[in-house]
Amino acid sequence: MAKEQFVKEIADIETDFPQWYTDVVVKTKLVDYGPVKGTMVIRPYAYAIWENIQRELNARFRAAGVENAYFPLLIPMSFMTKEAEHVEGFAPEVAVVTHAGGAKLEEPLVVRPTSETIIGHMYGKWVESWRDLPLRLNQWCNVMRWEKTTRPFLRTSEFLWQEGHSVFASAEEAEEETLAMLRLYEEFAKTVLCMPVLTGRKTEKEKFAGAVATYGMEAMMHDGKSLQSGTTHYMGQNFAKAFGVQFTGKDGVLQYGYTMSYGVSTRLIGALIMTHGDSRGLVLPPPVAPVQVVIVPIAQKKEGVLAACEELSARLTRAGLRVKIDDTDNSPGWKFNEWEMKGVPLRIELGPRDIESGKLTVFRRDTCEKEDGFLLAEAEETVKGLLAEISASLYARAQARMEERIVGASSLEELLEGVDGGNFVRAGWCGERACEDKVKEFAQATARVMDTECDLPTCVCCGKKAKHAVFFARAY
Repeated sequence: MAKEQFVKEIADIETDFPQWYTDVVVKTKLVDYGPVKGTMVIRPYAYAIWENIQRELNARFRAAGVENAYFPLLIPMSFMTKEAEHVEGFAPEVAVVTHAGGAKLEEPLVVRPTSETIIGHMYGKWVESWRDLPLRLNQWCNVMRWEKTTRPFLRTSEFLWQEGHSVFASAEEAEEETLAMLRLYEEFAKTVLCMPVLTGRKTEKEKFAGAVATYGMEAMMHDGKSLQSGTTHYMGQNFAKAFGVQFTGKDGVLQYGYTMSYGVSTRLIGALIMTHGDSRGLVLPPPVAPVQVVIVPIAQKKEGVLAACEELSARLTRAGLRVKIDDTDNSPGWKFNEWEMKGVPLRIELGPRDIESGKLTVFRRDTCEKEDGFLLAEAEETVKGLLAEISASLYARAQARMEERIVGASSLEELLEGVDGGNFVRAGWCGERACEDKVKEFAQATARVMDTECDLPTCVCCGKKAKHAVFFARAY
């Protein structure tokens, strides 16, 4: 009975997905709403997920030769106006500081919406010779974009992210790095977040303001909508020319560098929730779960029970796992419901009978099923094996859903039917902006990414020869 009452606190995932999402992020204490409209307070449980994401990505960045740095939050307004397309793209979202220290500033300051401009300025100071290249830096920071419609993690006025910015001596190197970082994100999404994604180039309409080309990583949420989960951008020499990023080449000739950038944000936490969550709440992939294993003592007041739980916890912790013992006074049933809603991948129930028999009873959050008969003496190997199985299971389940919900369309009517049914729609596109706009107007769907191959004969909109195969979807 306690379980039923507890689960009723979350809206039904199938009939009211938006409310389900809000209920989950609030009731599991991931976030709370900030006092300024459109802001969120990231609570410890969610921040621990973010720290695990940071740790995993930092390891990959370092292996790729990227170093972490930090650049100022406030950017001179004049920097934003140096690259015309960039300032036009961000103008509606920019927050500006006009007064400080009780006086009006001589020049307004932009609160960082992204850092291409200020990093370009610094690169202009630091890069002098071909020997200074390539220069690969990344920063973990907050950014502010004044959004009209907000939702925790998915779209807020202030959020956390990483943004990498690199400069190279040649276009070929910069373009290759743009694609290499896209592949890095894709591998990370699949192996750490257990989340299948579609990757590819964005259309001109959807590209980053000031970029030559933008590449995106799109994930399918439970309701069939797309969530842009990461982007990489090839900038060519646009920002290098705007900020004087020049170097003397091996031939002694002064020339402009070629830049690229890439980023993911706390939006990834929203992606996890909406990809893996179910009617009971969160389902967290083991690599980023703040708690990978929760130990629930059964009859914990009986002699030896808590001591056995503490010994098991210590063993698992030494094995490199994130473990918690729930030794609160709540009933075992309440604890089960609590940790299920919080998405902990594995629960171990340990009581007098288990201790006496030397066996373990576990509950897998991915299947919501109990398994028993595991030897207590082999707990480390058993738990690591189960967590690996859970990761593989979560990815396979999400991958199967995405594959089942990618459909084709040869007309606008078929495209509308596809997105109405909660699908990604793969369709031909002639490359004309007018047809892309018509799709959005007719079906309220946007071009997410273009496929690498165009095996479709005609444009879904105008019937002319297709130049690209595009994945269209409704998106957050």
